[in-house]
Amino acid sequence: MTMDLAQPPAAGSSMLQSGPFRGPVSPHPPRRAATGLPDTRSMTTRVPDSPLSPAAAADPRDPLGLAADAPLLAGWLNWMRLVEDGRLTPMATPGHKQRQDLTGAVVAGDAPLYGGVDTIKHADELLADAHARAAALWGADWCRFSVAGSTHGNQAFCLAIGQPGQEVIITRTLHRSLLLGLVMAGLRPVWVRPEIDPASGLPAAVAVQTVRDALAAHPAAAGVILGDPSYVGTTGDLAGHAQAAHEAGVPLIVDAAWAAYLGFHPDLPAHAIAAGADALVTSAHKTLPAYTQGALLLARTERLDVARLNRAFEATHTTSPAGSIVASIDAARALLARDGLRLCGRLVSGVAAVRQRLREVPGVDVLDGPGVDPAKLVVLLAGTGAHGSLVEADLIAAGMPVEMGDRDTVVPIVSIADDEGHLAAFTEELIAAIERHRGEPRRPAATAAWTVVPQTVLSPREAFFARNETVTAAAAVGRVSAELVAPYPPGVPVLAPGELITAGALDALREVAADGGRIAYAADPALATFQVVAH
Repeated sequence: MTMDLAQPPAAGSSMLQSGPFRGPVSPHPPRRAATGLPDTRSMTTRVPDSPLSPAAAADPRDPLGLAADAPLLAGWLNWMRLVEDGRLTPMATPGHKQRQDLTGAVVAGDAPLYGGVDTIKHADELLADAHARAAALWGADWCRFSVAGSTHGNQAFCLAIGQPGQEVIITRTLHRSLLLGLVMAGLRPVWVRPEIDPASGLPAAVAVQTVRDALAAHPAAAGVILGDPSYVGTTGDLAGHAQAAHEAGVPLIVDAAWAAYLGFHPDLPAHAIAAGADALVTSAHKTLPAYTQGALLLARTERLDVARLNRAFEATHTTSPAGSIVASIDAARALLARDGLRLCGRLVSGVAAVRQRLREVPGVDVLDGPGVDPAKLVVLLAGTGAHGSLVEADLIAAGMPVEMGDRDTVVPIVSIADDEGHLAAFTEELIAAIERHRGEPRRPAATAAWTVVPQTVLSPREAFFARNETVTAAAAVGRVSAELVAPYPPGVPVLAPGELITAGALDALREVAADGGRIAYAADPALATFQVVAH
């Protein structure tokens, strides 16, 4: 199915504005100030300031030699060599002390950033070097690596703008992390919603005019927060949104969790920073070869205060980041800098081949066309009569789990790690599963996550901290929700703290549950009771 959801780019914009085509960036780490104290780095690991020696570069744990441009990866590799050589008797965290005879191999490869990748006193220097390289690659002037996913990034950016009680223009098809970020920051949402495509039941992007109208109606808003690409890969005119926000004197923040590869190939849309956004959060672990929970926060600070960005990040991040996670983010960044054009080209052509093969199957369609991320695969099943949850179950049994399967849709995640053979094998297994469950064709139905029309009574923060009580589902209708309830995936709330509970919302949630979907975050996932703000 071709969805023409694109809006024309702003004049002068180009996907080739982004930094990835400049090649690897190799800033030198800062020199240490003289203190008269010993350089304690030598007591654990010493990370070379110059490219690795041939012997180190041949380390099988770094088959592409990325450590030469990835200081955190180099530090992790040095730590692992010391472990394997039996030259470590650490008297610091983590408590497993690199032993695998207690809890087993589950702790293999775990190294702390502080006291592992580098010494506790000096690891921040390596981290700053890695951040600078990533900022340069994306064309930003501020960067942080998170070991708590885009969830942490979204919440940090909410804390970085506005004042408690101030309004913010924000998409309603948001991940729950953004809504809870509003709770933390005390921001009051002004919801903007995308159009729903009737042919697929899926959301398009939020229109620029919708955001302009919201800014005009709420001139004191602190900023604009959008998710782009959407969970299903629909993309909007970020350059137009940036222009609208900047004309109103506020920053544009973009949750791009699902597409860390954007901007690294001319057939892909520009990433948000290149399109003019002020901040971008993206998950390295979703579509790049990085550890689970790895994410990047990137910003241009003309409209964002650096000191506040730093405070917001640190306030919501762990003080014990896993060195293995940040090293994998650093490695993925180095890989994009060196091989992003080739790998992203393979990704785009691979998804195009899968789409073409699936269209040969009677009744199967895919989301495609202008306004859709060319590297996103969304399979539409309504024309086959097959139920996506049953197809998903077959794929799980075949060892090929997917991100999501609901009645009408299957969403696999394709990343730069997928090659042609992998994609071909998955495609044939998917087709076989569809054929096993083929039935009468039906019209697609938009799910509750995309169709919710909220009725806000209290701000999310007011409702979150209000006295609450648990009532039956029947008694909950007409009350104000104290909890967040979302089908997951995609994790878009149907009920949020402060919103009126309607019979329609409850019916939509029950339909998801009856269809085999997971109801997340509710105190009672069976939906027999709800937590509401007390009278």
